[in-house]
Amino acid sequence: MKKNLIFALCIACNLGTLQTARASEIEPVDLVNTFIGTSNLGTTNPGAICPNGLMSVVPFNVMGSDENKCDKDSRWWSTPYEFHNVFFTGYSHVNLSGVGCPDVGSLLLMPTTGKLNVDYREYGSHYKDEVSRPGYYSNFLVKHGVKTEVSATLRTAVERFTFPKGASHLLLNLGEGLTKESGAMVKQVSPTEYEGFKLQGAFCYYAQAVFPIYFVMRVNKVPESAGYWKKQRERPDKQAEWFPDRGQYKLYTAYQKEIAGDDIGVYMNFNTAENEVIEVQIGVSFVSIANARENLNVEQQGKDFNAVAQEARQKWNADLKRIEVEGGTKDQQTIFYTALYHTLIHPNILQDVNGDYPAMESSRVLKQSEGNRYTVFSLWDTYRNLHQFMTLIFPNRQRDMVKSMISMYDECGWLPKWELNSTETFTMVGDPASIVLADTYLRGLTDFDIQTAYEAMLKGANTLENNPIRPGVKEYWKLGYLSVDGGVRGPVSTTQEYNAADFAIAQIAKKLGKKADYEKFNKQAFSYRKLFDKETHLLRPRHADGKWYAPFNPESGANFEENVGYIEGNAWQYVYMVTHDVKGMIKLMGGEKPFEKQLDHIFDSKQYDMANEPDIAYPYLYNFLKGKEWKTQQKVDQLINEYFQNKPAGLPGNEDTGVMSAWLIYGMAGFYPITPAEPNYTFTSPKFTKITLKRNPQYYPAGDLVIESNASPENIYIKNIYIDDKPYKSYFISHEALKNAKKIRFELGKR
Repeated sequence: MKKNLIFALCIACNLGTLQTARASEIEPVDLVNTFIGTSNLGTTNPGAICPNGLMSVVPFNVMGSDENKCDKDSRWWSTPYEFHNVFFTGYSHVNLSGVGCPDVGSLLLMPTTGKLNVDYREYGSHYKDEVSRPGYYSNFLVKHGVKTEVSATLRTAVERFTFPKGASHLLLNLGEGLTKESGAMVKQVSPTEYEGFKLQGAFCYYAQAVFPIYFVMRVNKVPESAGYWKKQRERPDKQAEWFPDRGQYKLYTAYQKEIAGDDIGVYMNFNTAENEVIEVQIGVSFVSIANARENLNVEQQGKDFNAVAQEARQKWNADLKRIEVEGGTKDQQTIFYTALYHTLIHPNILQDVNGDYPAMESSRVLKQSEGNRYTVFSLWDTYRNLHQFMTLIFPNRQRDMVKSMISMYDECGWLPKWELNSTETFTMVGDPASIVLADTYLRGLTDFDIQTAYEAMLKGANTLENNPIRPGVKEYWKLGYLSVDGGVRGPVSTTQEYNAADFAIAQIAKKLGKKADYEKFNKQAFSYRKLFDKETHLLRPRHADGKWYAPFNPESGANFEENVGYIEGNAWQYVYMVTHDVKGMIKLMGGEKPFEKQLDHIFDSKQYDMANEPDIAYPYLYNFLKGKEWKTQQKVDQLINEYFQNKPAGLPGNEDTGVMSAWLIYGMAGFYPITPAEPNYTFTSPKFTKITLKRNPQYYPAGDLVIESNASPENIYIKNIYIDDKPYKSYFISHEALKNAKKIRFELGKR
């Protein structure tokens, strides 16, 4: 069954009673297509959320019937929604966007009609008439004849269901979701209010600490009857004959005020009139039920569905207006503003309206006194460009993000690596938090505790035993690299990640006047050179005794295949991941010509992977080769056209919490932060005739930065660059110079 899709791009879409912009008054929010990235493993979703909001309300379609193009078990999916799936089983609350591993994505609310059925495989429905835009989503459930609409505040959701005449139901499924945990508790507070919690955890299939999400749900109509269900645990072998009801759902009537256990849920029965509307409000908290209720009371007091949806739209429009573009095609504007939208989902706030939040790796509850406490730090991804982008356009949020990271160190003794709702998942490798802290400070956002940050960096780098951030660090300091004998995943790529972190620490040490530390870490930052194989001109796995690992296949590891030396990549995709030492790599290669030849080979042989981070900066490396800068402009243009499009498959792969979108924004704006923890940028050709970056005067006293050009599909090559109307002769610019500039003008040509 094909969906009747209505893209969010359509300006004339009627979102319930919400007013939409007239064609002559198109706002940035009207250009966002929230379906981009919902296919091709982009793992984004079209659900309703506010900028950097804790709450997201997402159509859940990754579990269901035999007709669905997905596994029966949703816990194998890393996203609650995939564009081509067709079987809807409810709205999930609090979800991750653009990640490659599953977790959360639970509290499934589903409207149904007809005879009560609490088995999702049977009550699920095909749907049509999807409408989505920032802060709003709607569809029509074919099986039940119900129109569904959802919106969100920062910490709460509101859902509006328009029912047909007859027996109707609301089902809150607390057993299913993307998390591997199925335990929950729910209690009836009144005929129209329920409270409880749902266990979540096991991000990326690993057995980490389980954490609860607390909720309060309110319905604006008293049901005729209500109750709970619990799925009976299945029994193996002969016991299945003795207990034939195992695996079935048992119903409990409303006289039982609460229930707890695995695979439980709530049902409410109504007798609705034709087109009768029932609204549901849900508030959540990672601290307590009381806080979930307070979040709901504060954020939705005196507001109906339309007011919440309109407020979400206004918040998005205000943020999207921080960058204004002119020129280009409609599709280019759409993919640009959708990318900006995607960069403003994670990290997201964690604290409740009263400031409470769960301390990192602790049962304590702490209070955020100023600013926001952020969560969902996919740092192995985001240290490369997202946080630099936040520093430039949303500096107050970036400041609060680094403060959150330092607070995590205060609370548990270590900087975060891949943090999720105050739990450490230890996903991916390296010491990326050190890079983000250093980069932020070096770009001029200095109003955070750099001394504590520096202390945390040194602890992560110098602790030789029982170091959860840098496994194998003792061998790393002894040999200068991680060997294939040391038991650390991806020893080549992990060595490179440690090098990148050590380079960042060295730059901060230099800034703080720590001469001995600077010399120590700056020397270690280039130790990857010990893995350079002169025969293959690649970085190659090595044994602790210095012998090369054999047999060596440079292509092994591509497409996430297991391999000895690398994490999510192969030798080609990692060899030039040394942006802090490009000149050193050029020398190792024997000069600019062999460096360029190998870089050409990586692109020509399809070894370049746009969908993953290690080689994400490769197109910009041609700018280090005098006379070859045009190849950067050509490659960036080709990659944008090939991988970023106005369609569900319009991302190259996992969004990785905003990294792919940040890459696109920079590429279309004409500059890129080439070296993490070194505050500079390198140029490429912009894709719009005018781009205005609305910079915060608190950090950027020069005001807005305007980028002008004669960009067109044909004009992709830079002829001349002018900064504040003066000729500029370099393809690199420091952050300080960019900070003080008011206008950059590119003269572009066809050749």
